[in-house]
Amino acid sequence: MESKAVDQQPLSKNAQKKLLKQQRYESKKAEKKALLKQEKKREGERKRKEWEEKLAAAATEQEKQQLIESRKCLRKQRMEQRSHDKEKKMTRLTNAKQNGQNVVIDLEFDNLMNSSELHSLVQQIMYCYAVNGRCTSPAHLWLTGCQGEMQDQLQRLPGFDKWIIEKENRPYIEAFQDQKERLVYLTADAETTLDVLDPKHIYIIGGLVDRNRWKGLTMKKAEDQGIQTAKLPIGMYLKMSSSQVLTVNQVVEILLKYLETRDWKTSFFEVIPQRKRCEDDNDIVRDEETEEKYDHEFKIHDIELEEEVEGKDDYKMKIHDIEQEQTEEKDDHEFKRQCMS
Repeated sequence: MESKAVDQQPLSKNAQKKLLKQQRYESKKAEKKALLKQEKKREGERKRKEWEEKLAAAATEQEKQQLIESRKCLRKQRMEQRSHDKEKKMTRLTNAKQNGQNVVIDLEFDNLMNSSELHSLVQQIMYCYAVNGRCTSPAHLWLTGCQGEMQDQLQRLPGFDKWIIEKENRPYIEAFQDQKERLVYLTADAETTLDVLDPKHIYIIGGLVDRNRWKGLTMKKAEDQGIQTAKLPIGMYLKMSSSQVLTVNQVVEILLKYLETRDWKTSFFEVIPQRKRCEDDNDIVRDEETEEKYDHEFKIHDIELEEEVEGKDDYKMKIHDIEQEQTEEKDDHEFKRQCMS
């Protein structure tokens, strides 16, 4: 009875502000996603109508055929460019397996998460792979301890079997049993601060969503295994609004940005969302206005892998380099249908 009474206590003013801020953020996120879909649909209809009018305006059948051939040529050039870019990406990722910084995502916590949290983690992993593929000097990414429902959800991703990433069912402590002294678990609870990334070290990131329920879990795991721990030097460059716990994709992107710039400050400010930085209580509205620019945590939810790649430059949040074959085939089918109509 006593615990029940405690649970029913009213929220403090600070907690109410945080709750209101989160509700506003979730509402804005949903609105933004709906608007993005509507805008994409309108853009597709506009392009389709524009093409039909262009064909209808052709004076002769010969002019009409010339328009169709011209569009086919442009499509072929785009597809060749995509193929060229994909080949370059595959080459970079293949080279990273030999020379890249080893970064491990520890997936041994699937039993601590519900299906929704597992799905969120899968989305973060998908974003990690896409961002890594776009880097000029990508890391050598590993997924370890990948079993059970976690493995099932990953296998359902389009093209996952073709990903150039290490997929290891065993825990990292077994996969790297001969390199234990090189393992470094990145956790906000560590006392040691990471100054630089050592190419000889293997950095581990805990694949866990909603860490608030499992405070200190990754730190304890590393201590029990007798491996090194370290935390990112976030506090040296900015103040966080709450804890320094970040999502998996944010940590990976920070590491990738650091490998590119060798500058922690730049890496943090380009990756960490504005809403996670320390703000005045009166800045809630301003914080919401700048979230769209800085928010890397939730943009993954706007990905529409099944839709056409047309307009990808206007929708940069798409991970357009995952399983492009499927989207290109859909584009070709739609194009042929338009030409025959």
